[in-house]
Amino acid sequence: MKLRHAHRLALAFALAASACAPHARPAATPDAHWLGTWTSSQQLTEPRNMPPAPLAHSTLRQVIHVSLGGPRIRVVLSNLFGDGPIAIGAARVARAAGGSAIEPASERRLTFGGADSLTIPAGRSITSDPLDFQVSPLSNLAVTLRLGDAPAALTGHPGSRTTSYIKAGDWIAAPSLADGAPTDHWYLLANVDVVAEGSAVVTLGNSITDGHGAGTNRDDRWPDNLARRLLADPRTQYVSVLNAGIGGNCILKACLGPAALARLARDVLDQSGVRWVMVLEGVNDIGGTPSPAAADSVATGLIAAYQQIIAAAHGRGLRIYGATILPFGGSFYDRPGHEEARQKVNAWIRTSGVFDAVVDFDAIMRDPSQPARLLPRADSGDHLHPGEEGYRMMADAIDLGLFTP
Repeated sequence: MKLRHAHRLALAFALAASACAPHARPAATPDAHWLGTWTSSQQLTEPRNMPPAPLAHSTLRQVIHVSLGGPRIRVVLSNLFGDGPIAIGAARVARAAGGSAIEPASERRLTFGGADSLTIPAGRSITSDPLDFQVSPLSNLAVTLRLGDAPAALTGHPGSRTTSYIKAGDWIAAPSLADGAPTDHWYLLANVDVVAEGSAVVTLGNSITDGHGAGTNRDDRWPDNLARRLLADPRTQYVSVLNAGIGGNCILKACLGPAALARLARDVLDQSGVRWVMVLEGVNDIGGTPSPAAADSVATGLIAAYQQIIAAAHGRGLRIYGATILPFGGSFYDRPGHEEARQKVNAWIRTSGVFDAVVDFDAIMRDPSQPARLLPRADSGDHLHPGEEGYRMMADAIDLGLFTP
């Protein structure tokens, strides 16, 4: 069993809690194990993405869309980027019933070392005790937190494409928080694992993987669409998809969120049950360069960084697939030297033979009459991010045979 990256003390705490919990029992089948079914890559919340109402001394309900199901669950809460401790007075999980509503009969309390409440120190993540809770594949869960004191700097994931709800006071057991303040961001919620057979594919990327241009509360990013395809195919019905995209993310440096190289272990390699990695990164590195010479230099740096990522994945016994960078002609990234840098990187991805396989998103998504631009029907309108149709096209282009034994 692979354990996600966290502070050593937090890991020891979580393992001890799992071992001592009175309901601990062997996995349901000889092949079942802890497997990631949902993740959100954590980052420092920027000022424009802070909650619309204070998190301190409030109730926060967040909805997530899982990939695989299972009979047991554990949840990771994160204060990795906090500048002080955060107090969790209570935490509960339930089946979501639309909007802020839950199915009350399904609600269960999450505990941490047997306790209902805990304080997460700055820079730490904490894993809940295992909980008997039947999770259905491709279902929505609601995780509700009653919060006490909270730091000024918050850990979260801005690009949720899903509405969360905040209401002052203790509403931990409320069947609905419809009158709470809505916000399309996640906070503090990092991972959900289930006990299941199978393995996970982690999609490492930027806003295109995070789903900019997808529909809010529609779960139609390309990794979501891939998860549905995998589940429907008997060959791959035990493969989960973990979306490790961060909007505005770069590989070589910290743009928005930690650089891909810096977050690789935590967000990808140490996820529970991971077997495959797909990498679609680099457009922000290229797009942020000021001149053709700088763009060419970044392209060379990206190739070296891909090799580091590949070596790290292979060092863990994982298979890693490279995806070509999509066209961005006509977007705000369309400047002299940028298309040449994109072509240089894509040529290396296609021909180097270093990746275990290549997914040529560029070939699928480019306009044949203007190869530096997205197909009009795939374009969200900003000429950089696909829209909902584009994200379906991306998922449909992936050979599911890449995820079979």
